[in-house]
Amino acid sequence: MGGLVEKCFEGTKFVEKIKSWRGSRKLVLFIVFVALLLDNMLLTTVVPIIPNFLHQLDLDNQPNEKVTTSNMPDKNIHSTHKPLPSVAAESTSDALGANDPLLLSGSEENLESLFNSSLVPVRGGVTATTIATKGRKLRGKFRLRRYTTTTTTTATTTPRKVSSPEMDEQLKEENVAVGLMFASKAVVQLIVNPFVGPVTNKIGYSIPMFTGFVIMFLSTLTFAFGKSYAVLFIARAVQGIGSACSSVSGMGMLASLYTDDKDRGDAMAVALGGLAFGVLIGPPFGGVMYQFFGKEAPFLVLAVLALGDGLLQLVVLQPKVQAEEEAGSTLKELLSDPYILIAAASITFANMGIAVLEPTLPLHMMAVMGAEKWEQGAAFLPCSIAYLIGTNLFGPLSHKMGRWLSAMVGMMIIGVCLFLIPLATSTSHLILPNFGLGFSIGMVDSSMLPIMGHLVDIRHVPVYGSVYAITDVAFCLGFAVGPALSGSILNALGFKWMLWIMAIIDLLYSPFLGFLRNPPSRSEKQALMLTDAPIQNPTTTTYNIGQYNKFSNDDEVEEESDSQFQHLKPERN
Repeated sequence: MGGLVEKCFEGTKFVEKIKSWRGSRKLVLFIVFVALLLDNMLLTTVVPIIPNFLHQLDLDNQPNEKVTTSNMPDKNIHSTHKPLPSVAAESTSDALGANDPLLLSGSEENLESLFNSSLVPVRGGVTATTIATKGRKLRGKFRLRRYTTTTTTTATTTPRKVSSPEMDEQLKEENVAVGLMFASKAVVQLIVNPFVGPVTNKIGYSIPMFTGFVIMFLSTLTFAFGKSYAVLFIARAVQGIGSACSSVSGMGMLASLYTDDKDRGDAMAVALGGLAFGVLIGPPFGGVMYQFFGKEAPFLVLAVLALGDGLLQLVVLQPKVQAEEEAGSTLKELLSDPYILIAAASITFANMGIAVLEPTLPLHMMAVMGAEKWEQGAAFLPCSIAYLIGTNLFGPLSHKMGRWLSAMVGMMIIGVCLFLIPLATSTSHLILPNFGLGFSIGMVDSSMLPIMGHLVDIRHVPVYGSVYAITDVAFCLGFAVGPALSGSILNALGFKWMLWIMAIIDLLYSPFLGFLRNPPSRSEKQALMLTDAPIQNPTTTTYNIGQYNKFSNDDEVEEESDSQFQHLKPERN
């Protein structure tokens, strides 16, 4: 593609401009920024869409029955009707189902749940007048209206809260299904990552980067037109392959271009800014577009943006095989490094907090707070804004204060925020703890990603594909284990203890980051290995000392060796 463009515009300033772009580190950084932006927009756009869409599918699959009333003559029905308050109404007319246990929150899902559960039963054997039928689909703002009898009392409005055994049971089942779907992407990405790292060492970063774009583009279109749980599940899982290619090759490309530790930290912060911005605008973008334009709209917009990024990669990166000059450390060698494991585990535990919230918070808000779709998406907005601020602020700042300290403080703040979130009783109460959660996760991520590259520089061969595959695996473990277990833990212990367990884990793990304060370099590591080698006899000790002296002064050792073995040389006549 890049060569074709050059032939079409050969001899023009446009071709010269393209050639100058190819040598720009900033443009490569921009490409990685956009790739991570779109990948994470797709990741989070589904957060307010999928739970509601699957809930709607469940309601549509329920049997279509007529709803009737008993013990109510037709003559007692007025020609006028009253709107039921947004939550519930108290009425003496039990036949109308006004005292149903399922309360309304003003959301489409709860409205249709009311039609499906509270109004469906027909009183045994009595001829009745049809009041409503199931399956009415309402869009936008709506209000439920019911006919009331002459005995109806004045309706009273209760707090906007939904609570009923029927709805709680249904939402618990949906929590598990949504959690498994969200986790599928991370599980697939977790499986693919160990293969992508070594591949980048052999063929370079550009081809895996472009492969990630193609897969993400196809996944986005599948999300747009998928109409069943199975199809959406496949789309989410396939996205994991594209994310593995984009994340590993993108971060490895930046680490190889920015060799200075400070510059690398700043570049990683910018790339994480793309990730953060995608997380920031994904949920509100998805919620608003879904409510006002339908399910297909947000995914089609993302597909168009992804197509633009793919064209830019073709022109600038010109995907081709370009192997590393030096063979990098194997995954086994990197995973045996305790310092890399400490840094990777901190990424996992930090992101697991937000991972358990993604599938459970929207449904929790629906059941407890009666939140509408746009509110469920907007609840993640403070977290996303704070993550964007945290990554850009602590990219350069963590280099000055110590990246280990920045990550340690971040882990502690995560624990505190996870303790506070279950105490919220309204959407506004979620603003402060969600903001703190996003800010602290940004502190951890912007500190640990440069540390992973730094650890490879000082303790291993400076080839970065495999170490950033481990980094991406750490992210994926958090987003795989979190959603997969969230539904089960929520059913067993409740929403509060699900988050409190995560808070305790983060607080207990934070002191381990102190080991990253001054990790030993490769030369120090080799010296320690030689010092700690077992000494079997005095002869071996003398031999080892001789070896150490040999590295310090080769000439003296050589003369000493000649004198020691002089008697073995044949005499000359």
